[in-house]
Parts: sequence; C-alpha cells; structure tokens
Amino acid sequence: MSLSTDASPKARRGRLLTVWTPEDQAFWVNEGNAIANVNLWISIPALFLAFAVWQMWSVVAVNLPNLGFRYTENQLFWLAALPALSGATLRIFYSFMVPVFGGRRWTALTTASLLLPTIGVGLAVQDPTTPYSTMLILALLCGLGGGNFSSSMSNISFFFPKERKGSALGLNAGLGNLGVSSVQFLAPLVITMGILGPWAGEPQMAKLSGAHGGPVEIWAQNAAFIWVPFILIVSMLAWVGMHDIADAKASFRDQAVIFKRKHNWIMCFLYLGTFGSFIGFSAGFPLLIKYLYPDIRPLQYAWLGPLVGAMARPFGGWLSDRMGGARVTFWTFFWMILGVLGVMASLPGGQSPGNFFGFLLSFLFLFFLTGIGNGSTFAMIPVIFNTLAQRRHAGGGPDAQARADTEGAKESAAVLGFSGAMGAYGGFFIPKSFGTSFELTGTPYAALLFFVVFYAVSIAVTWWYYSRRRAEIPC
Repeated sequence: MSLSTDASPKARRGRLLTVWTPEDQAFWVNEGNAIANVNLWISIPALFLAFAVWQMWSVVAVNLPNLGFRYTENQLFWLAALPALSGATLRIFYSFMVPVFGGRRWTALTTASLLLPTIGVGLAVQDPTTPYSTMLILALLCGLGGGNFSSSMSNISFFFPKERKGSALGLNAGLGNLGVSSVQFLAPLVITMGILGPWAGEPQMAKLSGAHGGPVEIWAQNAAFIWVPFILIVSMLAWVGMHDIADAKASFRDQAVIFKRKHNWIMCFLYLGTFGSFIGFSAGFPLLIKYLYPDIRPLQYAWLGPLVGAMARPFGGWLSDRMGGARVTFWTFFWMILGVLGVMASLPGGQSPGNFFGFLLSFLFLFFLTGIGNGSTFAMIPVIFNTLAQRRHAGGGPDAQARADTEGAKESAAVLGFSGAMGAYGGFFIPKSFGTSFELTGTPYAALLFFVVFYAVSIAVTWWYYSRRRAEIPC
C-alpha cells in the first residue's frame, strides 16, 4: 500500500498510526523514518532500565554476606538465577502483547511495573533478618524487567523496513543491554554515598574480609532505589511520545501460528546459545569471580563483560545486514568454543592459583562474541520468516505480495519475542549450572565443558539450515 503526501495527515489518529508502510520508499523518507526513530529512541532507555532491574540481583547477591545475611553459595546463585527464570517465562506472554494492546501502552505499563522490585529490594536489603523466602519472591519480581525485552523487540520490528531491521533491533537490544553493565558498574559507587537523602534509609555496616578491608558504612538499598526516578520519567515519556500501529494488531490466535513453524524452534535454540550465554554469564560472572579468586573484588571487573557484549550487539546486527546473519552466527559459535577453552585453561586447581588475567580476557572475549551473536541471530529471523511468507504466496500477484509482507512482519515480530523468551532461560541455567558444578565438584569445569558441547551443536545446526550452499533458507 502506498501513501501519498496528501494522505499523510490522515495516517495518524493521536498516537495511533492508521497507515504504516515502511517498505514504501516515499512514505519512509517523508514520514516513516522520523516516527520510527522517535519510537526507537524512547524504547532504548525503557529497555535499558528493564535490563538494569532484571540483573540487579547479580550485584545485590554479592553484597548480602557482607551485610550479615547468612546464605550459602548455592542459595546466592539461586538469587542470581531466579530473575532469569521468571523473566524468561514472562517473555513467553510478553512476546504476543504488543499486537494485542499496542506498543505504546504496553511499553509504558511494563516500564512502570519495574517500580515493584526496585522498591521491594531497596527495603529488604536494609534488614538482615529478612526471610530468604522474601528474597526469592523479590528475585522473581525482578523478572518483570526480563519480560520487557520480548515485547520491546517485537514492537520495534514493526517500525522499520527489512533492510534496516537488523541495525534497528541491534541498537534497541545493544543499548538496552547496557543496563546490565550499568547496574554492575553503578551499584558499587552509589552504595558508598547517601546520595538519595534520608528518605532512602540509614546506612549499614558491611563487614568486608580478606584483601578488601572493612568494616565500612554503605547504603546497600541505593543499588535498587537509584532506578526509581528514571523508571517514572521513562514510563511517562513512553506514554506521551510513542505510537501504536493499527496494522500491527493481531490476536494471540493469529500469532500462535509460529508454534507450527519449524524455524521458530530452531532459532529459539540458536538464540539460547547467544543471548542465553550473554545473560547467563552476566548473572553468574560476579559470583564466579568471588569464589574462584577470593582476593579479587568482583564488582570492580564484572561490569566489563556485559558492557562489551552490549556494545558488540549493534555491530553484530550491522555486520549481518552486510554479510548475512547465518555466516556471522556460524563463526560466532566457533570462536565461542575457543573462548570457553580459554576460561577453562585459566581456572585455579590443584596447586595452581589460576590466572585471573587470562580468565578475565577469555570471558571478555566470550561476552564480545555473545553480543555479535545476539545481533546476528535477530537479523536472521526477519529474513527467514519473510522468505517463508513470500514462498507461501508466490505467484499470487500484487495483493498476495502485500499479504506476504504483512504476514512475514507479524510472524517475525512474534518469533523475535518468543525466541527472546527461550533464550532468556540461559540466564537461569548458566548460573545454576555453575552453582551445581561448584556443589558437586568444587569447580565450574563441568558446566564449562557442557557449554563447549552446546556451541558445537549450534555450529552444526546453523550450517545445515542456513549457511551452507544449498541450505533450506540461506540468510
């Protein structure tokens, strides 16, 4: 459908876009590009806050023993892992919400919902007698931030033409992912100062040990409370500045067709290997440093990994738009195997204290690759499902072509959200696998060995379906 300049004023009713045809070059240049970018640049800070809240426990859990909370290593890994479990589960439902409720409404509502865990955690960490069960509930509530990713990516995918989806989705996710490194970087700073005033509560005495020194006075609640004003601002900004797209409306039944698509499940598997690794390593990295290298302050280094991964994601999308997502994904998994082997070679064991510098560099390399892979797998999805839609409607004329474009866009959006949900389970299984490996063997070696096998299978799957010469859907 083409939109003339004269028709442009009728294309909007308030915040509802009644006509949206980004594949129409004239429409895109005259009106679409500006509107799409407004929605993207509001979506990014909303997603940034969602990731910050989602991964808040990766830093909160590290500090709990210093504040007098008597939790075991495995219990702490549970607290770091549970937000990913609830977030991944919520993503399954969030994946389908944008076409039902509209992107503007849903973004504003879900961003505001982040107030629940931030205020709750800020209150709970001030009292060492807070029951562990309460902490588990608050960790689950942080999954509200994880759920937001699927709806955010689904929403932004509707706004951009095919040739720009990879870059747009890479920017949305990549800059949004910076929330992970930001919470790990800012938390150690804001807890040392009473910057939020007396309303945030009194400081606590943290009993640090080993090479860290102590005791010291900290405001542990600031790690959560610091996000509250930003959540309020961005929620209101989303409500007044974003748009809903009328053509993107679809019922759950319309979108549920993706469960019959084989390539939906294949891409879920591959995204588990890329994003699942990113979010899982982000959640487990601080505790991994704490227990492997007790003389190292984990929060001095832990934020570097998520930062590298987040910054690499837009580059992965950009690279995939030019080289092909499947090729980039294939080589990403290959190098990830080498990264894990580097981590394994650096572990302490026996009489060896390990090589922390080698461990850190290997993990930073892994984080970089997960960012590239996050961008490349999400660049593959629109290509795959638009191709499938075109094949189903081949030879049907211009009307069939238009139906194929709409159908491909809706299925792509649903798969982006649903694969994001499946991939997020890596944020639960990876830290839990580290915790279980520590409990059974005293090292994370067994968990790392499993990752090597998983990445090898991912290489084979990518090659067979997407990157070989006669692949089913070359992309």
